[in-house]
Formats: sequence, C-alpha cells, structure tokens
Amino acid sequence: MPLKISLKPGEKFAINGAVITNGDRRTSMVLQNKASILRERDIIQQEDANTPARRIYFPIMMMYLDQGNFDTYYQEFTARIEEFMDTIKVPAVVERCVIINKEVANQNYYGALKSCQALFEFEEKLLAS
Repeated sequence: MPLKISLKPGEKFAINGAVITNGDRRTSMVLQNKASILRERDIIQQEDANTPARRIYFPIMMMYLDQGNFDTYYQEFTARIEEFMDTIKVPAVVERCVIINKEVANQNYYGALKSCQALFEFEEKLLAS
C-alpha cells in the first residue's frame, strides 16, 4: 500500500538512511513500495541519546535506517532495554518495554520507535517530580 507524506518547506527526512531536505515549498510525495522513512522530528543524533529512554530509542532508529550494521545496534538495544527494565518497576512502563521488545523482534522498527516515545513522556514526568 502506498504511503503519502506531506512535507513542510525545508523539512528534512531520511529514506533508507539518506537524509533529504524538502525545497522551499510545501510538497507531498507518495512512496510506492516499502522503505525506511523518518521525519526530522523523529530523528535523534547520538549525542542527544542522553537519557535512558533515548538510549533505547537511538539503536532502534539505527536498526531501522542502517540495517547493514544491525548486529551492533541490536546488541546496544538489548543492553539498554534490559538496564531500563531492571531499574524501572512501574508496571505500565515495563509493559511498554515488553511491547517495544516484541516490535523489534517482529522487525516493526517504526512501531517500536513510536512505542519508545511514550517512554520519553514517562521520563519527563519522572524528572519533573
């Protein structure tokens, strides 16, 4: 099934690891086949992976965009999510981690990234209190 995305002027996105910048006008594009695509707002740099949840997110993102180095990113992901689950004992958060693990196991990296973003919200609330 084709995927249609609308892009703002100057918006960056990655397709299969290649970073592309939209021109100076709003545009739409349709992807006719399966591709790994992330908008700029969903991409983090390695130096921004500075919280436990973001250290889980980053290797998932890299598995999604750079499958040539899958083993390295997968090892990093498993280490980070195990650390997180050993530390956090909130049932809803542990359940979210289980979902993330399942999505990664099923190679649904985009879904895992979206699930992982819920961990960002948990961290922000935890740090605010």
